[in-house]
Formats: sequence, structure tokens, C-alpha cells
Amino acid sequence: MLFASTLFAGVGWSMVLPIIPQFADEFGISNGLAVQVVTGFGIGRFIATPLSGYLVDRFGSRLALVGGPALAASAALMSAFTPWFGLIIFASIFVGAGESLWAFGREIAGIDITSPSQRGRVLSGFHGLHAAGLALGPLIGGILADTIGLRAVFIAFAIESSAAVLIGLTIANSRPQARVKVDPQAKGIADRRRDPREWVRMLRSLILRIRPDLRITYALLVYATFAGFLFRQGFQALLPVFADEELGLSSSQIGLLFSFAGVIVIALAYPAGLIIDKVGRKWATVPSTTLPGVAFLLIPFADSFIVLIPLIAAMAVANGLSLGSLATSTYDVVPYEVRGRLQAIRRTIADTGAIGAPALGGLLAYAYGPTVPFVVFAPFILLAGILLMFFGKETIPKRMSQPETAT
Repeated sequence: MLFASTLFAGVGWSMVLPIIPQFADEFGISNGLAVQVVTGFGIGRFIATPLSGYLVDRFGSRLALVGGPALAASAALMSAFTPWFGLIIFASIFVGAGESLWAFGREIAGIDITSPSQRGRVLSGFHGLHAAGLALGPLIGGILADTIGLRAVFIAFAIESSAAVLIGLTIANSRPQARVKVDPQAKGIADRRRDPREWVRMLRSLILRIRPDLRITYALLVYATFAGFLFRQGFQALLPVFADEELGLSSSQIGLLFSFAGVIVIALAYPAGLIIDKVGRKWATVPSTTLPGVAFLLIPFADSFIVLIPLIAAMAVANGLSLGSLATSTYDVVPYEVRGRLQAIRRTIADTGAIGAPALGGLLAYAYGPTVPFVVFAPFILLAGILLMFFGKETIPKRMSQPETAT
């Protein structure tokens, strides 16, 4: 049932992507403004991620597996019936929050039923099914929009998210963790929670729970996740605008491009898991951050649907390698008792990429054209691959050195 929930998660939001250009006609706005629904999604995920990690650590996975899709379904219904585009952006914030909570529930539930030596295959399997949803969603969304109208897309989104709520109720709850006191010597924490310095201290205390020799690797995984979110959200938000303005493609054709990418990710799910578990984590994390950087540099030269296909294939390969490998590597590094919170820190920081890609990309596309954002983002993505290659530690359990004494 976890796999079914993962599939539904992929289908839902991805149905919206090919209809982004239609928002401009429906509400009389620019494509640059239409792209901001993806910004809203990223903001919601950014806000909800720290809370999601805490909730999963404290109460287990079921709350997330039910509450996440319920929030997404409610937001989708709001979008289906509102006459104002501003409310669609507002609703997309709640979709992002629901997706964050939903994702944590699936991931933690999956981690609890497998051993570290099989972790890569399980997480890659999840992401492969999520990619199956990402492959189906744009195609379904494009067809619904072209044949019925864009509001039908949101209704379909609400229906499948509601089905995921029912699935979440059937899944066994993971074992909640006891409350962890970040600093036993600290007094009056509750009275100082609004002080930014207190949050910095708490963050530092959590980081210090990681083995000293793995802290740099954790930091690089955070940056690589940032680059991955920058790539994926930039791809989702900007490709429809590029394909519409530069190539004149329809919503169905744009949806087909996303579906093509999803099929490749699905095909890579099991091979990527084997690479992560048997060959090494870095054999997946490094290519996953270099290929999209190169593809982003080349997209401005694409002048037809056919020319776009190999570039999208390269990004799909990177996507297939990145999702499971970055999560798996992080679970190798972080201590069990604070895994949710340290994963939440990684994703919260990385979510700035998810927010920045459509926000800055939409502005650049409006001011300079839809090719410019790809060139601007490419160096940040490539840098992640270079840093992981030369400074990241291989975290596959059988090759990791003995732990050093934590400070």
C-alpha cells in the first residue's frame, strides 16, 4: 500500500504542470506569473518540512500518510472552483505542505521495514513509482485540459489525493521516537524559542550528533539536494514556458515530454537501487548532479520537439539516480534518533532551491526570455557534482570507516 500511495503522490501535482501556460489565457496573466504556482508549491514544502520531520519523529508515519494527502485534496478543490488566480497560488502552498508531510511519512515507513544494505533499492523503488506517477500525471493533465478544461485537472487531483487518504489509514504506524533533548543543560528553552540564536543553537546541537568525519559529507548532501530541487523545480516550471513560447507546443505535447522523462525514471528505479547498494552511493549522486547541469546549458539551443528529447532523457537519468541516492546517503550519515529532524534540515535548506527556481526563473524569463534561466541555473547544479566527487565521503555501510568520537 505504500507503493500505491507513492504512485498517487506522483500523479497529483504533476497533472498541473502542462496547464501552466493555460493559466495565462484563463486569468489574463503573463506566463511569468503563471509559473508562480510552482513557487507556491515550493514555499509550502519549505514551510512544512521542519514540522514534518518533527511530527514523524514524534508520532510515527501514519499521521503524515493521512494528513498530507488530505491537505493536498482540500487545496486542489479550492483551485478547481476559485475565480481568482491568486487563490490558486495560495492553494499551491498547501499542496506543497501536504506533499512534504506525505513524503516524510512514506520515506520513514519504508526505512523502518528494510535494512541498511537494502535501503537504496527500497528508496529507489519508491521514487521509481513516484516517477511513474510523474509520467502519468502530465499526460493525464494535458489531455484533461485540452478536452474538458483546466479545472478538470484540479478535480482529478482532489479525487486521487482523497484515495491516498484512505490508503494511509490502512498502513501500520512506524515506531515513534522519544523526545530528544537537544541540550540537557539548557534552561528556559520554551521561553526563548522566538530568539533566532536559540534556533541556531538547536541546529548546531543536532548537527553535532553526526559523526565528525561525516559532517562535511552531510553538508555536501544538503547542497546537492538544493541543486537537485533547483533542477527539478526549474525543469517543471520553465520547460512548459520554453516549449510554449519558443517551440509552440500544445499542453498535450508538453505533457508527453514530462511523461517521457517519467518513463525513463521508472526504468532506472531498480538499476539505480543496485548501483546505490552494490557499487556505491557516489556512483549515483555525482552523475545525478552533473547531467542536468550540462542539459540546462544545452536547452537554449533546442529548436524542436525532437531536439528536446535527448536533453530531457539526460535529465530523467539524473532524476532517477538522484532521488534515492541522496536520501539513502543521508540516512547513512544521520543518527537514528534524530533522523527526521536532520532530514528536515536538509530538505528545508534545499527547498530554497525549489522556491528560487520558479520565482527567479519566471522573472528572468519575463525580462530576458525563457532560455536565460537555464543558463543561469546550470553552474549551481554542476558545482554540486564537483563537490561531491572530490570532497564527499562514500557512505555505503560496508565501506565506511569506523566512527570517530562525536563531540
